[in-house]
Amino acid sequence: MKKATLGIVMGRGDLPALLVEACKKKKCPYFLLPIEGQAEEPFVKNHPHAWISFGQIKKTLDLLKENNINELVFGGTVRRPSFFSMKLDRKGLQWLLRIGFKAFGDDGLLSGLTKFLEKEGLTIVGVPHVVKELLMPVGILGKTKPSAQDRESIQKGFVAAKELGRRDIGQGVVVAKGRLIATEDIKGTDAMICQAAEQLQKKKEGILVKVSKPNQEERMDLPTIGPKTIEILSRYGYKGVALEAGAGLILNQKETVDLANEKGLFVYGVTHD
Repeated sequence: MKKATLGIVMGRGDLPALLVEACKKKKCPYFLLPIEGQAEEPFVKNHPHAWISFGQIKKTLDLLKENNINELVFGGTVRRPSFFSMKLDRKGLQWLLRIGFKAFGDDGLLSGLTKFLEKEGLTIVGVPHVVKELLMPVGILGKTKPSAQDRESIQKGFVAAKELGRRDIGQGVVVAKGRLIATEDIKGTDAMICQAAEQLQKKKEGILVKVSKPNQEERMDLPTIGPKTIEILSRYGYKGVALEAGAGLILNQKETVDLANEKGLFVYGVTHD
């Protein structure tokens, strides 16, 4: 019997490549389903793939059937699409009407899509199901340690980020010396880091805190950090990053921690006190 193929629905960033690497190691057949306007074409063209859009659900279901795919994993950063870019077919319209105004929030969109696909008989798995070692561990990962004041700031940021997530707005905040400096919005984490840097009184005081949303669809869009996160934090003079342990992903952990050590930033797996 032919082994089933894992469908990798992909957005931007390094995560899709790590999922492909894991599939190759496990000798698991895979097929990329890059989302139009979201995924990076140079990587895609070197692998079996077919482009999809959020609204073309019927086309996507047909592609899955043709390629013996009944299990999907979502990987990479996905920006919320505009209504006019979704290219809705009849199935897509059925899905959008079912989730209604929830589509205007990131988690509502993804949760609604997951439930719809499951009702079509597909199995949706989380990234840790494919690459378990990407889950953020508890505690300090590198040579640089957050101070007692930093940890207090991180806990305040944790609470603020959870509230932000409860409203389905974002997953991250910037804190410094017990103060909330900035919150993530539709523009994303990198834009927040840049904007918050202008409000920091001096370098080496800002801390990025990223957590999962209280109603997070755990198989999609987990908060993520990696080498690129460290690069941008260093560029704007931040002190470190805290990511929710067991509920966030750290990509290329050794490279991320080595770079943080080189730049003098801390990397901290946080849980709520």
